[in-house]
Amino acid sequence: MGWAPDSCTLPTAERPLREAEFDVLFARAVEPPRRESPTRLLVPLPSGDAGAARHLAARESDCCSFSTFDVTVTGDEALLAISVSAGHTEVLDAVEKRATR
Repeated sequence: MGWAPDSCTLPTAERPLREAEFDVLFARAVEPPRRESPTRLLVPLPSGDAGAARHLAARESDCCSFSTFDVTVTGDEALLAISVSAGHTEVLDAVEKRATR
């Protein structure tokens, strides 16, 4: 993936597929993503996408120990929160850029 640092353990051959999964999810966002802090990005999604977001987040957490994902549902909105450690803000910058395309 374009934003994956060396510490990501996802095999290189699988990275474009994972990136495509994020692209699909980001395309369904109901609003542009917003940066809550330098280390946290919020992506509002339709509530019906909460399961897909959780599944993708769980798989991404398995390979990227520097990031955490949380999905909360309120009414008709699911909020995907992506957080990174302070040393990986450039990764979140790249994710945010990708999510706003």
